[in-house]
Amino acid sequence: MVNLEWYRTFKAIYKTGTLTGAAEVLFISQPGASLHLTSLESYVGYKLFERTGRKMIPTEKGKVFYNAVIDPLTKLEEVEKTFQKSTEKHTPTISVGMCFETFQLTLEQYVHTLPFNVIIRFGEYREMLNNLEKGILDLIITPQRGTSTNIVHEAFSSETIVLVGGNDTDTKAFKALLNKGDLDAAEQWLKAEKWYGTTGDMEHLFRFWQLNFNKNPDFRPNYIVPNLNSIVRCLTGGKGLAIVPDFLCRKEVEAGQVKLVWEGHTPLQNVLYFGNRKKTVYVDEINLIKDLFRKMMG
Repeated sequence: MVNLEWYRTFKAIYKTGTLTGAAEVLFISQPGASLHLTSLESYVGYKLFERTGRKMIPTEKGKVFYNAVIDPLTKLEEVEKTFQKSTEKHTPTISVGMCFETFQLTLEQYVHTLPFNVIIRFGEYREMLNNLEKGILDLIITPQRGTSTNIVHEAFSSETIVLVGGNDTDTKAFKALLNKGDLDAAEQWLKAEKWYGTTGDMEHLFRFWQLNFNKNPDFRPNYIVPNLNSIVRCLTGGKGLAIVPDFLCRKEVEAGQVKLVWEGHTPLQNVLYFGNRKKTVYVDEINLIKDLFRKMMG
């Protein structure tokens, strides 16, 4: 028989593009994710992904398989969520959606203090908004607002997207070019450096480049790592450049482990919002989580 977890792992790999990313989303080990995929491929009788370096590219049959299972799997997850709530009469369960990096930096250290059950889900912001409206999620933390009249969005903080570098990165020439106003030469200097990026999200880099150079970046990072926190750790005490939200590296910048290279001519800022349904029975629980975020990021 097919294990339901094999389908969950397949979906996570399809969404994140890597075994590491899937393992982080599902809170399992990478060998465990690999075993699930191997078992599923053995069961269906064909490859679902091509393994190219660190990237997992779905095969044509893999794409067909994904389209076939995604709707039933989503419905099963909704049933699972509803059943869990209905059987836990005394301790409510709150599902919260956010990006992995935000969870690590904020809520992770407080989870053990919460007087209710919590399910943390990671995913794309549009998917989070959709799941919030469906009732799969109870609260989301996002820089994007939806248009549904059933959802309340509350701004509580902001982040500035900045260019940072390892402490050993020599940026004197770049600063001199900026002071002269030679943006073309400054761009060429940046492109000649080593860059860090993530597998799932290059939006920060594209938006920063568009805002400051009025074009899309015509290069790809040299080093692709699982998430933004990994980038900051890689830069600590070394060389290289990356575009990241300032709150993710504030401590490292203050400690002199990572340097703030450039905020851009016009700072690129994202407003962060809480999102929850207007009608919810979990008002107290949601407000407690909101208070924790205000404490950390307000």
